[in-house]
Amino acid sequence: MPIDKLDHIGIAVKSIEEGLKYYRDVLGMEYLGEEEVTEQKVRVAFLKLGESRIELLEPTSSDSPVAKFLEKRGAGIHHIAILVDDIEAALSSHRKAGARLIDETPRVGAHDMLIAFIHPKSTGGVLIELCQRPPE
Repeated sequence: MPIDKLDHIGIAVKSIEEGLKYYRDVLGMEYLGEEEVTEQKVRVAFLKLGESRIELLEPTSSDSPVAKFLEKRGAGIHHIAILVDDIEAALSSHRKAGARLIDETPRVGAHDMLIAFIHPKSTGGVLIELCQRPPE
């Protein structure tokens, strides 16, 4: 499974505006914009971090997975996203290795990227998001 690079680190926050006060205003990261991902019940904001990004995740509903994460663990690192060339092949590789998949098939995430999550029980406690850029 060829890995291209670390795409982003997702950080769960109660408020994107509050999160921006640190990541943009204190650290000086370049704000790249935000969007709502309705299917996942979150608003996301991206900030540039070298060749990678920080993604701030704010729940838009109390039943969102990010809202449940915040309730259980509080604000902090939610997931690490790895950019892959072929998400179907990456999922197949994980499946063959016996990994527990949250997403059996890819779905559309922010920036129209194909995404799929691997359960933390298969990754040493870290929620991993596989992502593939949309075709140009």
